[in-house]
Amino acid sequence: MKKLKFQNLLLLISSYVFYGWWDYRFLALILTSTLVDYCVGIQLNRSSNKAIKKKWLLLSVIFNIGVLGFFKYYNFFIETFTSLILSLGFSIHSSWTLNIILPVGISFYTFQTLSYTIDIYNEKIKPTKNFIGFAAFVSFFPQLVAGPIERASNLLPQILNSRKYTYQNLSNGIKLTIFGFFLKLVIADRAAIYVNAVYNNIENHDGLSFLVATLFFSFQIYGDFAGYSLIAIGVAKMFGIDLMTNFNRPYFAASIGEFWQRWHISLSTWFRDYVYIPLGGNRTKKWRWLFNLFITFLISGLWHGANWTFVIWGALNGIYLIIEALFKKRNKRGLLSIFVTFILINFAWIFFRADNIDNAFKIITKIFTKPGNLYIGSGDDITASLYTVLAISILLIIEVKKEFFNGLFSISNNRIEFVRLIGYSCLIFIILYLGVFGESQFIYFQF
Repeated sequence: MKKLKFQNLLLLISSYVFYGWWDYRFLALILTSTLVDYCVGIQLNRSSNKAIKKKWLLLSVIFNIGVLGFFKYYNFFIETFTSLILSLGFSIHSSWTLNIILPVGISFYTFQTLSYTIDIYNEKIKPTKNFIGFAAFVSFFPQLVAGPIERASNLLPQILNSRKYTYQNLSNGIKLTIFGFFLKLVIADRAAIYVNAVYNNIENHDGLSFLVATLFFSFQIYGDFAGYSLIAIGVAKMFGIDLMTNFNRPYFAASIGEFWQRWHISLSTWFRDYVYIPLGGNRTKKWRWLFNLFITFLISGLWHGANWTFVIWGALNGIYLIIEALFKKRNKRGLLSIFVTFILINFAWIFFRADNIDNAFKIITKIFTKPGNLYIGSGDDITASLYTVLAISILLIIEVKKEFFNGLFSISNNRIEFVRLIGYSCLIFIILYLGVFGESQFIYFQF
């Protein structure tokens, strides 16, 4: 018991130092969020009165969504309201916008604590009275700032039970972390150089350049977020903690529905369980089912950022799913369906990456009407692009093998370990060689 208390206290202190290193002022915010949901969880379990339990749950929902809404969406809604008033011919002389700093990871840990109180209300889990353990669950530093968004049913028991540090966990954690850094530093950061050069200069590039930049962005955001997820999962594994899989080769999905079963799994299942199903899911009239699909993805788009581009991105994915639900028959998976799904996802990424709606439509117009010349760049930009293509090719070889040929080419365990040793050694070399170019910034830190 003393060992467990020491483990969790050390984990909590480490997590708070990690988070406070970015901006110590927001430690008070995460601590307040922890206190509110810890107390709400206990009160939900104490009361047998449904009305009282609903009030406690409502407190948790209002607090978490209120905090998230203020820091992330206050200025967005104020600016939208102001634009609407001006468009109607009225004038507003004072600005109500504020200089608000968005706390990193707020979208992730508010959803994590909110799911804790909802699950207690639905009697899926019991609350814990161990405040240190609960605080460590909320602030667990490997996945604090960009997920995976863990459920209390999975992560909390692992924190509340003593953990053993084993060589196997250390070895597996290091392997996952290495591959995560390969995805992030080699693929995402190299691809970002070309993507930024094109997307940040809308007027100076033609459709062909945007086509390539959008393709690069699809691998940039995958390498960025899947890479961070693997780093988080790997670091947690070293602590003897298993986090959920967050990505499962999404670009091999044969439909939009399957894509969202493979992409950002912790978030898509969160919206499924706490938005889509409470709305009625698919166990209702067909029109209501389709509405539930659409509104869930509309909210998901808004979750990603306070910009109408994200709202359109979410709506577009919702429309994709509605079309699939209405017209798609259950065909066997094939290369054509995988290709079509990939193209549709890439089209939606244009809105995700563009700075605003006007730029998004300018890019789409250029792609379809003005292919023009391909921007290549010069010097280091050309080198970065070539390295990006090479790194993506390595990734595709690895993922094609896992997706279509897993279990084939079986060799002895000793040879497998030798091949893996060579493979990870090569990845480390590539990371050290290529991971020094450009700035390294995780896309999902802004969410």
